[in-house]
Amino acid sequence: MGIVLTRKNIYFKPDTTRVLARFFNLSNERKEKVIKRVISLSKSEKEVLLNQILRNFSNRHRSVVEIWERNFKRAMEAPLSKETLEYPYTYKDKLLIGAYFTMEYSVESAAFFNPSIVESPDQTQLEDGQKRIILSFRATGEGHVSSIVFRSGIIDKDLNIQLDEVGRLLEKPKNFKNHIYIKHEFFEKLSNIDSVDDAFNTIVYNKFPETFVYEELRRFIKELNAEYGSNPIYNQFLNHILWLASSHYQISYSLNTSISERVIFPISDTERNGIEDARFLKFDQGNGSFIYYATYTAYDGITIMPKLLSTKDFVTFKIQPINGKVANKGAAIFPKKINGKYAMLCRVDGENNYICFSDDLINWHQDVILLREPKYPCEFIQIGNCGSPIETEKGWLVLTHSVGPMRQYSISVSLLDLNDPTKIIGRLKEPLIYPNQEEREGYVPNVVYSCGQIIHNGHLIIPYAMSDYASTYAIINLDDLLNELLSNP
Repeated sequence: MGIVLTRKNIYFKPDTTRVLARFFNLSNERKEKVIKRVISLSKSEKEVLLNQILRNFSNRHRSVVEIWERNFKRAMEAPLSKETLEYPYTYKDKLLIGAYFTMEYSVESAAFFNPSIVESPDQTQLEDGQKRIILSFRATGEGHVSSIVFRSGIIDKDLNIQLDEVGRLLEKPKNFKNHIYIKHEFFEKLSNIDSVDDAFNTIVYNKFPETFVYEELRRFIKELNAEYGSNPIYNQFLNHILWLASSHYQISYSLNTSISERVIFPISDTERNGIEDARFLKFDQGNGSFIYYATYTAYDGITIMPKLLSTKDFVTFKIQPINGKVANKGAAIFPKKINGKYAMLCRVDGENNYICFSDDLINWHQDVILLREPKYPCEFIQIGNCGSPIETEKGWLVLTHSVGPMRQYSISVSLLDLNDPTKIIGRLKEPLIYPNQEEREGYVPNVVYSCGQIIHNGHLIIPYAMSDYASTYAIINLDDLLNELLSNP
């Protein structure tokens, strides 16, 4: 190939010292025992113990006593004896009990990988040739639970990335169940998850107004459970409604946190086993207005669900499930409408690349078009995208991942027609990036993978993961790459 890829000697590695405080759940019987053991302590014993815990943990979490207060309340929500519920707990009793139902979770302890990169909303106080950026990563900790974490920084005119100081006090967001559901869309999505006899389906459907909020839904399900919950099939159907409803939510963070301290950790039941491979992009809404989207895969241990995340400031995020024919991994939205429609790359069968179009970002019911099947030996297992397409003067630049022998992942590039992205007008015959000796060892060997790129100073900036352990980035001259693509239609 007549192109030169330069790997930058800059690495983004996991940091096991960055911990999040999570609720430590026990069975109701064990909760009762723990609570009784704590309140059986003498006043002086409680004082000594609380002081020790504060000394050891107050500098590791922002407002750790507020965390303990919340976890005390959550522990007390369990069915407990009347004696335990009515005990006259002091403020310090509550803090101690809350501490026993709190655990630290190192969000990056296992892996720090599958990065994407976007321009930051804040482009002030920069020198010539600089651009402020936000990197997202898939961070994996104990139990292989994945979350989204961020780093901010500046890429300079020489294409070197200097990260901002990384915050130490991680923060979980506030969780708001304030989504407004549209009935026909909600039940259409539900039909893809579970079904029940027509008579009961009609009863449930008629219970809901044309629009409703989460608390209304919970009340309706409680009423339906009281009347029909003894039927195990109906009970499962009603539980699936609650499960689906929990996948819509909005979260926000305190303004006094840095972006590196904001962790998007699994909240809903649909993603309790992980939030995987967020593909962030800056979307052009027209008239100089932009919004940031990310598609990701929610995993509950059994089922995957594609989701859409949106934000304007990386402080408040809205999360919704994506409906339609694209219920697989690897959805990647184009950064602007094409011929009046939203466009998205997707993979519906696990091995081929597809493209689809829609009138809105949530419902994708129009035909899914096969874009490309595996052709070269390096991709005989499967191909997929490595993030949202990038608009250039010559076409839509699409990075793809390929899986070949020994399950080795590599990264290649295709070029799509600007006006008709169902047409491939160029592609590389050989991978652009494949794991070298340094990159092939890690949590999952022989894998390089990216979830989003940008263009800066005439170069394509490609952050990528190294064997699902850590990440780095590479650069390539954009004109050279486009010329090479167009010479291989």
